[in-house]
Amino acid sequence: MPGTPPLICLAGPTASGKSAAALALAGRWPIEIIVMDSATIYRGMDIGTAKPSAREQAMVPHHLLDIRDPSQSYSAAEFARDAAALARDIRGRGRIPILCGGTMLYYKALREGLNELPGADPAIRQALDEEARARGWPALHAELARVDPDTAARLAPNDSQRLQRALEVWRGTGRTLSDWLARPPQPALPGWRFLTISLEPSDRAVLHERIAQRYRAMIGAGLLDEVRALRARGDLHPGLPSIRCVGYRQLWDHLDGRIPLDAAVEQAIAATRQLAKRQITWLRSLPQRVSVDCLSEQAVSEVARHCAQALESHV
Repeated sequence: MPGTPPLICLAGPTASGKSAAALALAGRWPIEIIVMDSATIYRGMDIGTAKPSAREQAMVPHHLLDIRDPSQSYSAAEFARDAAALARDIRGRGRIPILCGGTMLYYKALREGLNELPGADPAIRQALDEEARARGWPALHAELARVDPDTAARLAPNDSQRLQRALEVWRGTGRTLSDWLARPPQPALPGWRFLTISLEPSDRAVLHERIAQRYRAMIGAGLLDEVRALRARGDLHPGLPSIRCVGYRQLWDHLDGRIPLDAAVEQAIAATRQLAKRQITWLRSLPQRVSVDCLSEQAVSEVARHCAQALESHV
C-alpha cells in the first residue's frame, strides 16, 4: 500500500507499560487499539489479565476484548483474520489502527501468515489414542516414518502430541504434514507494512520486581475471588487455554488444595517472569524493530516520537 502509514504495533513483555503508552497516543492521534493478547479475550477474566478498565476503554476504542467465554478457544489464525478485518475497517474510517499486546504468535500470524492446515478430527484422534495404548507410540512413529519420513525425522518416538497430529493429518486428508507445511503461508494483510515498537527493559531485575508487585496487587484487588468464581461454574478445567493462563492455573491449583496460597503466588510470579523472558527473546529475534527502554522515564515520549515519524510523514 504505497504512500500509506505502516501498521504500528506496540509490543513488549508483560508489565512493560504497553497499555499506558497506547493510551498516551490516543491523546495525540485518532487511534483505535487492536488488543493482541490471548488472555484478555476472555469474559470474566479481568483482574489477572490486566484488562483495560472501563474508564480506559471509554478513552479510546479497544477491539478484541471479551470476545470469548472461558470455555472456548481462540487461535492465532482467528486473530489474524479478525485483526486484519479490523485494521482495514479502522483505516477505512480515517482512523489509525494500533496493535498492542504481547502474544507474539498472534503477531507472527498477522504479519507473516500461518500454514493452512486441516482442522482436528476427534474420531481419528481417538483411534490413534487407542492404537497407541495397544501398540505404543514408537510403533506409530515407525508408521509415520513410512508415509512421511521428513516429519518423522524431526519427532521423537514418544512425542505423542506431535505424532498424533501428523498421523491425523495423513489419515484424514491423504496428504502428509510435510506437504501441507511446504506451501508458503499467506499474510493476512498483503502489501501492508509494519512498524514494531518494542518496549524492552534495560534491567531485567527491575522488570522482575515490577511483575511481582503487579501480581501481588492483583491478589489484593480480588484475583483469588475471580478464579474462585470461574471454578464455581463447574464447566471449566485446567486443560482449557483460559485456565492455563499465567496467574490463573496456579490459583486454581491452590483452590484444588494442591498448594498453599503463598506458594501459588510465588509460582505465578515465576511463571510470569518466564513468560516475559520468552516474549523478550522473540522480540529480539525480529530483524527490524524499534527498541524503547520501558524502564526509562521518557519511554512514552519515545514511543510517541517514533509513531510521529511513521505517521506524520504520510499526512
